[in-house]
Order: sequence, then structure tokens, then C-alpha cells
Amino acid sequence: MTYKSTIIINKEGKWFVAHSLELGVASQGKTIEEAQNNLREAIELYLEDQPELKRQLSQKDSAPMVTSLEFKHV
Repeated sequence: MTYKSTIIINKEGKWFVAHSLELGVASQGKTIEEAQNNLREAIELYLEDQPELKRQLSQKDSAPMVTSLEFKHV
């Protein structure tokens, strides 16, 4: 079965860090593609220990809302 996860990738220094929003799993790589591949592997390993989370990822309404927030700082 194929699952989907919403991910965010940030550049931190020389590394790209990828985070799965639904699972809280993170990984890194020297390129965006490497970070994505490393995250995919980390998620697969994580789900081996957390099989009940597979149901959460397969539900269409379980995706997080991604938006922005505007604020002032003084």
C-alpha cells in the first residue's frame, strides 16, 4: 500500500532537513533529493515500530492544514 505524508524541507547550514508533519519524523541530506530519500527510509523504519499509524496516513482527512501567520514583533 502507498501512503502520503506532508513534508517540509528547510536548509540548515549545508544540510537540507526534511520533516514529516503527520509523524514528527525528520531526516537530512546534502541535497533536497537526498533529504527526501532519507526521510522516506526513516518513515518506513518508524512505521515498522508503529503499525497503527499506517491507518492515520491512509485517511484522506488526516492531512494537517498548512498555512501562514502574519505577526508583528517589537
